[in-house]
Amino acid sequence: MQRMVLVLFTVLAATTSAGTSAVQNRDQAPKTPVKQETKTASMTGCVDEQEGRYVLIDDHSLAPIADLEADGFPTEGFAKHMGHKVTVRGIKMTNSTRPLFKVRTVETLSETCAPQPAPQEN
Repeated sequence: MQRMVLVLFTVLAATTSAGTSAVQNRDQAPKTPVKQETKTASMTGCVDEQEGRYVLIDDHSLAPIADLEADGFPTEGFAKHMGHKVTVRGIKMTNSTRPLFKVRTVETLSETCAPQPAPQEN
C-alpha cells in the first residue's frame, strides 16, 4: 500500500510539474504585436482640423471618417486643403475605431465643402 501511494504521489508530482512548466513557457513566449491591416486605398471627403489633427470628414454628415497623416510631405501641407472637398490616396490603417489614412497624394475636387441634402425619393 505504501508503495502504491508513493507511485501515485510521484506520478502526480511529475504531472503537476510538467503542467506548471508548460504554463511558464507559454507566459514567457514572445508576444507578437497586434497586426495592423493595411491596404492601398482612396477616400473622398473634406479636410478639417479637430483637436490639433487633420481629419477627413464626410461631406454629407460632416462626421469624421479618418485621421490624416502626411506620408512624403509635411503635415502642414494639409492646411491649404482646409474646407475643400478632396480625394486622398495612400495607405489605410484599420487598427482602431476610426481609420488612420497615411496620405501620399491629395486631389482637390471642390474648394468648398458643405452638407449635401439627402436625395429625395419620388
